[in-house]
Amino acid sequence: MLTVKTELLEALRLALEDLLPGAGAKAAFESPKVASHGDLATTAAMQLAKPLKLNPRLLAEKLCAALRATQAFQTWVDSLDIAGPGFINIKLKPAAKQQVVREVLAQKTCYGQQAANGRRMLVEFVSANPTGPLHVGHGRQAALGDAICNLFATQGWDVYREFYYNDAGVQIGTLATSTQLRVQGFKPGDDRWPTDPDNPVSKNFYNGDYIADIAADFLAKKTVKSDDREFTGSGDPADLDDMRQFAVAYLRHEQDLDLQAFAVKFDNYYLESSLYTSGKVEATVKRLMEAGKTYEQDGALWLRSTDYGDDKDRVMRKRDGSYTYFVPDVAYHLAKWERGFQKVINIQGTDHHGTIARVRAGLQAANVGIPEGFPDYVLHTMVRVVKGGEEVKISKRAGSYVTLRDLIEWTNKDAVRFFLLSRKPDTEYTFDVDLAVAKNNDNPVYYVQYAHARICSVLAAWGGDAAKLVSVDLAALDSPQAQALMLLLAKYPAMLSLAADGFAPHDVTFYLRELAACYHSYYDAERILVEDEAVKLARLALVAATAQVLHNGLAVLGVSAPQKM
Repeated sequence: MLTVKTELLEALRLALEDLLPGAGAKAAFESPKVASHGDLATTAAMQLAKPLKLNPRLLAEKLCAALRATQAFQTWVDSLDIAGPGFINIKLKPAAKQQVVREVLAQKTCYGQQAANGRRMLVEFVSANPTGPLHVGHGRQAALGDAICNLFATQGWDVYREFYYNDAGVQIGTLATSTQLRVQGFKPGDDRWPTDPDNPVSKNFYNGDYIADIAADFLAKKTVKSDDREFTGSGDPADLDDMRQFAVAYLRHEQDLDLQAFAVKFDNYYLESSLYTSGKVEATVKRLMEAGKTYEQDGALWLRSTDYGDDKDRVMRKRDGSYTYFVPDVAYHLAKWERGFQKVINIQGTDHHGTIARVRAGLQAANVGIPEGFPDYVLHTMVRVVKGGEEVKISKRAGSYVTLRDLIEWTNKDAVRFFLLSRKPDTEYTFDVDLAVAKNNDNPVYYVQYAHARICSVLAAWGGDAAKLVSVDLAALDSPQAQALMLLLAKYPAMLSLAADGFAPHDVTFYLRELAACYHSYYDAERILVEDEAVKLARLALVAATAQVLHNGLAVLGVSAPQKM
């Protein structure tokens, strides 16, 4: 139906251009709010009424007459009706709606995808410091980041996935000290274990059982390997630096296991320390100073971030000579731009909201041609986990939170991905473990996957060559249920484009649930494997196309489409 819509849109564009030169740019269709009013609608007559100084309803009548005279509307449109002050509702012929079945079956996994646009984008997500296992918040971020990457890939972008983490700093020092205490035989609760709640260092000591595992493997002089580093422990209880490097490699390996279980892969791991060792931080500060965007006050170096909409100027370099945390962030994003990424998206928790204005201010102040609003941000809230009707807050593995691996082990990868993507990122979400493993229609991922498996079962029972369905006669697909299903299939490409533009993979979950419901309604209304060969083949073609779109949409979410359940 994409071909049909393209032909109709071109006919509308030419008709508008005849009415008013330049008005063809306003050619657009929308979906009527009430399905019975039609399949497509246009408000063009109301938009042109004022510049043409005509009554919008009379203009709509004139436009309808022009459209009825075109070949495209004669071929594909059943009726044109004017409603209200000048809405034009368009009802398509069954043959027009049936075209989508051929398009889906011909294009298969490419249905809904746009041609490569030659543009590169980078999505930074997860970016957890290597101080512990990935928690469910990281899981939400992993699902969001991967799905957003997949969405933009369908729109023709060359997408690059990056994981950024701090491999130095106070947190890593605390990790090393926590490990050393475990190596020395101490554990949380012992007199030697820091517990002062007013001391930020002892307050943040890592108490989970995973620290004991790190200590044991360090003493055993084991070698740990992750995607971006490898290290062998010396076993020396006094070598704190060696212990630090071993702990970082160990936890990066653990995080890799979490990500593998979640089927998330990264193209690159970027170290915060590299921004200092490569001189990028110093070069960034120098560039901002030379641009006249900094000043000295109270022994500190400040950025004039208020020049770029920030609510106050920000300290870049403190009195002690150390840099505040947003300075390496600016250097990092300058590096992203210099690497040729025209679009950059950061997936982060809502606690990072305050960094947006200062990072963007630093990038604008650098005056290197970076557009305003670079980078884009998608901020997400944390996730509550409920199991057996009660909230779960603590994991033995982590000591203070539920890990992503816990969630996957309690349910499965598909359920975790689909559930974590089923709401807008900035809305709070409660993950119901019991619902995620339920095999009924209340479980949304089961409901969608079952629709796909149900179709595969029908196709298997038929036993014919599915490749031949692309060319069968579709005239029998004229029932209201069949036409509703075809119209929904036709909306898939536009849904993908809008979901990508809005960084909204939850739109894909909503669409898939609607498509599954529409298929189940169709299945209940019409038998597919009937005696009449022509009718049977037409209905098989429709359900095969539905299975393909379910498969494609689930793939965007990183969720499997099982053939049996």
